[in-house]
Amino acid sequence: MSNDPRFFAFLKERIGLDVASVGEAIIERAVRQRCQSSQSPSAEAYWQHLQTSHDEQQALIEAVIVPETWFFRYPESFATLARLAQARLAEINQMRALRILSLPCSTGEEPYSIAMALLDAGLAPHQFKVQGMDVSPLSVERARRGVYGKNSFRGADLEFRDRHFTEDAGSYRIADRVREQVRLQVGNLLDPALLANEPTYDFVFCRNLLIYFDQPTQKQVFDVLKALTHVDGVLFIGPAEGSLLGRHGMRSIGVPQSFAFSRHVEPTPPPAPLVKPTPAPLPQRRAAPIPLKPRPFSTVSPRVPPVKGVPTDAGDLLSQIATLANEGKSAEARAACERYLSSHPPAAQVFYWLGLLSDVAGSALEAQGYYRKALYLEPQHPQALMHLAALLESQGDSVGARRLQARAARSERADSETKR
Repeated sequence: MSNDPRFFAFLKERIGLDVASVGEAIIERAVRQRCQSSQSPSAEAYWQHLQTSHDEQQALIEAVIVPETWFFRYPESFATLARLAQARLAEINQMRALRILSLPCSTGEEPYSIAMALLDAGLAPHQFKVQGMDVSPLSVERARRGVYGKNSFRGADLEFRDRHFTEDAGSYRIADRVREQVRLQVGNLLDPALLANEPTYDFVFCRNLLIYFDQPTQKQVFDVLKALTHVDGVLFIGPAEGSLLGRHGMRSIGVPQSFAFSRHVEPTPPPAPLVKPTPAPLPQRRAAPIPLKPRPFSTVSPRVPPVKGVPTDAGDLLSQIATLANEGKSAEARAACERYLSSHPPAAQVFYWLGLLSDVAGSALEAQGYYRKALYLEPQHPQALMHLAALLESQGDSVGARRLQARAARSERADSETKR
């Protein structure tokens, strides 16, 4: 029932979701759950119900979208934002407040992290405003409540929690001074009229979203993001999405681990000198080239010297990741994975290691996402297939687990026949 392609097409049309990026099992499970909840006796009955009920359409989308985020995820991005924000205020002579957009904002951890980072950097409340947007009304409502559990706080540095939160019965409520900097609303990035009447944003955060779209949808979404970002602005993305932006004329600003991109502007050649006709030929003097003033946050920036002792070659980094992971140094291995993704094209093996590290840490949903990214890049990656199968089995998805195990078995047979 739940593998009806009409449901895949519906989600593709509404939120751009490419079934190959998350796996059919997740969508099938969501459809089964909604079919039972709506007491639909058959797939056809549920499909008809889906067509006539906006609430059910949103409920199915909510069942597929499972938020997985936390405060100050990718910390260097927020440190970089703070530095760029101060420079941007000086550039515009502090004539207006900075505009920052976070989408999808999920349950609010990212837009609130942006506000905390800028307040901690010394910016006054009137100097910036943050707008968060998500396709999920439930997520936006949770963000508006501003109450979070321990899972939203990860990593060793949690001093910000003491500064900006109040503990209440095991939960943490965000301070009003942070909440007041953030405006939250429901919105769909595939809507061509999204924020059409709004001024552009100095900084846009859109992380770990493009990887769930096929190429035509990626192009469509990128065009929207580019229109929302100021010509001198910066777009922050996820670690695996750099190569996608590179294909569309964006370039890294050169700050490691920030995953920040700006528009790439080709230098304008100096105009050719005008030569007036003269009675006798005279040696022409070459006009001095007009010095080009670099645009703020453009890629014409000083090169970042390589860090000593940190491997830069892709093969060396992969070996280092494997060594650190096998030695149980999870934090160091994860950092090495992030270094790899910030300086090399996405690799299935790196996402496999990230999945394994998340799996060991007990973050099943995050692990599942990384394993699927590995399989998106390399559909027959044997370790990713087997680990994801084991994860699905532990979650009660025996059908999905068997499907992956069959894929792994076919891959192993194919390898054996090739070696003969």
